[in-house]
Amino acid sequence: MSNTDSSSEKAPWITYRPELKVLDCTVRDGGLINDHQFTDSFVRAVYDTCLAAGIDTMEIGYKNSTRLFPVEKFGAWRHCNEDDMRRVVGDHDAEKTGLTLAAMADASKSDWQTAIGPASESVLGMIRVAFYAHQVSEAVDMITHASEQGYETMANLMAVSNITDEEIDLVLEAIAPTPASTMVIVDSFGHLYREQVDRLYKKYAGAMEGTGKEIGIHAHNNMQLAFANTIEAIVLGSNRADATMAGLGRGAGNCPMELLLGFLRNPKFELRPVLQLLQEQMPEIRKTVEWGPLVPYNITGQLNIHPRAAMEVRASDKRDDYVAFYDAVVDDG
Repeated sequence: MSNTDSSSEKAPWITYRPELKVLDCTVRDGGLINDHQFTDSFVRAVYDTCLAAGIDTMEIGYKNSTRLFPVEKFGAWRHCNEDDMRRVVGDHDAEKTGLTLAAMADASKSDWQTAIGPASESVLGMIRVAFYAHQVSEAVDMITHASEQGYETMANLMAVSNITDEEIDLVLEAIAPTPASTMVIVDSFGHLYREQVDRLYKKYAGAMEGTGKEIGIHAHNNMQLAFANTIEAIVLGSNRADATMAGLGRGAGNCPMELLLGFLRNPKFELRPVLQLLQEQMPEIRKTVEWGPLVPYNITGQLNIHPRAAMEVRASDKRDDYVAFYDAVVDDG
């Protein structure tokens, strides 16, 4: 073995990829467990933390329809109107701060033709389009529209563990020619193991070869593999990684930001501001909402089903009757 080979074996654990970017989706994904009823002060705290920690993108919420998500029930971060965002982040400037603000628009749930206006008039710099396989035609239209308005775009195919290889291939074929900068592997049900992440990464990367698109990873923690699967995707070559503060997110939650930043070893990222947010903000959040890889979420992850059934049982008087829950979801399956 040459000295070069020996050095290359020793080097990876102390090196980093400067092109790898981190996206915080605490407010967007976390809001799914409290109808996005976060206080302005909490959203501002997450924003300030992203700035201080050197995080590349903060997903501040959804751009979804007030018809489907009425303002009487859902907080401002389900709709991300310009006035609401500016009330919290002021006249945010991505070029000056180094932080891009993003919002997610769901296919069939967003009035995207009218809600997504020119980027030059918004504090947002990115639109992430989330869609199921059967919605890919609308997703392509959404990506095209948002890109024409001046936004960077990402394509998030949801519930990838629950569709066939043929369906995945058709989606990737449709997304490849779009202006989207990134195609994201989304483990909506927290079902994927390392081997499946490997296979999906290779499939996604192969389909996007020559397009200039990056591959992203958005992992859920039903089987306590969100961090591990995020690492696996990064090792394979993913340059876009999602995480949330304290793993805050729907059901079992997401890859924890505090773990991801420690793994990346990029000196531009600062862990201390994240720890400060966890210490100062999360105890109050935990008084009103629950998240984390609890047993019912383990079960739905293993069975590759949506966590809504687990969320419902955790809100019932049978929240800790794991056997009854297991029997019920297995029978339903």
